[in-house]
Amino acid sequence: MKTLYVGNIPWTTKEEELRRLFEEYGEVYGCRIITERATGRSKGYGFVEVNEEQAESIIEQVNGFELGGRKIVVNEAKPREEH
Repeated sequence: MKTLYVGNIPWTTKEEELRRLFEEYGEVYGCRIITERATGRSKGYGFVEVNEEQAESIIEQVNGFELGGRKIVVNEAKPREEH
């Protein structure tokens, strides 16, 4: 399994929409859009967990895809840094 970072997501996009988009290009294990704790509003980015063998192909096909009038950015997620 590989985690992909997805940026520049329109604030109105729901997780189910994002999941459906990625499922067109490969197997999706999980999908989450990051929200602000206080308001519950989307921060405009999220993460999609995909099949490791399909990850490169998915990135190539979905990076730059226009979603809700915005071109989304897709790349391999970097490991979380310890604070």
